[in-house]
Amino acid sequence: MGTTMGASLGRIGRRGVIMMATVVGIGGCASNGVSSEPNPADPWEGFNRKVFAFNDVLDRYALRPAAQGYDYITPDPLQKGVSNFFDNLGEIHTTFNSLLQGKPRNAGISSTRFLMNSTFGLAGLLDPATHAGFIVDDEDFGQTLAVWGVPEGPYLVLPFYGPSTVRTAASLPVDYYTYPLTYVEDDTVRYTLRGLEVLDARSQLLDQEDLLRGDRYSFIRDAWLQRLRFEVNDGEMEDDSFIDNDFDYDEDAFAE
Repeated sequence: MGTTMGASLGRIGRRGVIMMATVVGIGGCASNGVSSEPNPADPWEGFNRKVFAFNDVLDRYALRPAAQGYDYITPDPLQKGVSNFFDNLGEIHTTFNSLLQGKPRNAGISSTRFLMNSTFGLAGLLDPATHAGFIVDDEDFGQTLAVWGVPEGPYLVLPFYGPSTVRTAASLPVDYYTYPLTYVEDDTVRYTLRGLEVLDARSQLLDQEDLLRGDRYSFIRDAWLQRLRFEVNDGEMEDDSFIDNDFDYDEDAFAE
């Protein structure tokens, strides 16, 4: 699937990776008949494809092998604990942006999750909040800008980060400075945690990436935009005639 989803840094990149993992998990195999019709949301497609190719090379020769090694040597329960830990840190984003969006209930649930998982969940390694029924809608500053009426802008592939839009790209500095790892003073600890976060996020795509067929660039773009709009609209899908939803779903591919 390439670094377009994998070689991102910190929480802002991890969120994109997990979003794409969800999209692929829902969509299954992309049809070989992915539409070649130009997408009006992607007027910079020529530039974006070049960045996509650059990211893909970095992923193929660096990040993906590292993620495979991490997945091979790390037991599943430990991987789950690592994912829980970083997801718990992300609750700070959700609480902050929920308040900015005028969603006090979601902010309350998110802050409750953070407190519960940080204490009873052993610093977030466990997720007792979910088992207790505290389910939250993830929010970031890009979604906050959308609620404030900022247009989405053209689709944009960023080096190392991957799929984005102009609005999403503009939100990244705020997401960065509202993420707890940014304020870890010890450089070694901070870089180690960020590296582990990226490896964990990239490893979550290893099982799904082989399900993609056809033009990967177009599929990833259309699926990412669709998922982005799904989240901005709090779970309500928008109709988009330029997104090909004709996926071939193979239940055997997702069998345990």
